[in-house]
Amino acid sequence: MEAAATGTSTEASLLQRLREARALSDETFAIVRPEALYDRPIPERHRIIFYLGHLEAFDWNLLNGRLFDLPPLAPAFETLFAFGIDPVDGGLPNDQPKDWPARDEIEAYGRRVRETLDERLAALDESSERQREAVQLLHVAIEHRLMHVETLSYMLHQLPADRKFRREGRPAPAAAAHSGPAHSIRIPKGKATLGLRRSEDGPFGWDNEFEEHSVFVPAFLIDERKVTNGEFLRFLEAGGYQERSLWSDDDWNWIALSGTTHPAFWVRRDNRWFLRTMFDEAPLPANWPVYVSHAEASAYARWAGVQLPSEAEFHRAAYATPQGNERAYPWGEQPPDASRGNFDFERWDATPTGAFPAGRSAYGVADLLGNGWEWTRTVFGPFEGFQPSACYPGYSANFFDGKHYVLKGGSARTARCMLRRSFRNWFQPHYPFIYSGFRCVEH
Repeated sequence: MEAAATGTSTEASLLQRLREARALSDETFAIVRPEALYDRPIPERHRIIFYLGHLEAFDWNLLNGRLFDLPPLAPAFETLFAFGIDPVDGGLPNDQPKDWPARDEIEAYGRRVRETLDERLAALDESSERQREAVQLLHVAIEHRLMHVETLSYMLHQLPADRKFRREGRPAPAAAAHSGPAHSIRIPKGKATLGLRRSEDGPFGWDNEFEEHSVFVPAFLIDERKVTNGEFLRFLEAGGYQERSLWSDDDWNWIALSGTTHPAFWVRRDNRWFLRTMFDEAPLPANWPVYVSHAEASAYARWAGVQLPSEAEFHRAAYATPQGNERAYPWGEQPPDASRGNFDFERWDATPTGAFPAGRSAYGVADLLGNGWEWTRTVFGPFEGFQPSACYPGYSANFFDGKHYVLKGGSARTARCMLRRSFRNWFQPHYPFIYSGFRCVEH
């Protein structure tokens, strides 16, 4: 991650990263067959076509609005595609395909946005007072796009296979041998450092990552690996979805009203369970991490007599060491690479848990980055010293409502730059379509 400092070389590097992020988003849209572009695979979300326009309109509104003040390229598009939808908030959208512009119009608008912004960004004077702001805004544009590449994967995962063009990913590593229940690892008491230190020349972070602070964490036990499909199947077969005592009032109401009886990625056929992967259905892989909502993860934890970890406990398990220092990544200071976990768009789906021994933490905890985000029991909220981002004031503050939970780690479709220790993800507890699993702790 480049430092948010002035300088032509830094801006040139960020411009290249923006081009790479655009290429990645283009590749993601390219798996959608033309007749499916106006589909809505997830009822709570916009149609796919919205996101084709949103990524370019966001960049235009952000960069032009803060740096250049050029006349609008397409005022209607810059309003229509400005904002997405918070899942399960405010009911379901009811627009129709005919309500949206034609694909070729949106793609032509996107090309104009890219050409105009690239020309202006390349012409910024190194000595310009806007240079530092340009660097910060480019970080925002890049990571915003990469986040959408991931959430687009969630959406396209729910699209029927015959509505997509197949793409191959890196082969999965050899399966790890699992015997018996998940092993627990003791994490001794100590501090967890959360957040980033604010400074003009410090690394980029979103507003909810500031301010850096330490939290004392009592000793606890944590699962060595994420809960697997096989383990969650035992919860289901034990009647977990029918046992009222395992669910909070809100979670039980969701279960009852939605008719949820199993994880959203599971399919039952002829009394057998299958997993919906990005391009296929496969017999349920027992040693892959289960992907579930926060409500389902919490119910499993109650059934097992344990808890989900707090955000600080995740940090202790991931970054603390027996020597008392903390690491940048679970495995040390080296940047993420393909040997450390299942992340950075290398694959479309999960891999067996524990398959990346080089990514273990100092205490031996596996799969902390990649192969599925991890739910915590921490409600998403501001750290002390929080200041809303000047260029995107609602990015975090709009979700400090007590209705979202912090996720840590990352999935197969999480960009490498967002594997930094301070990064915080969040979702509502009843949204079941994200690549998120969990592990449990005991006190």
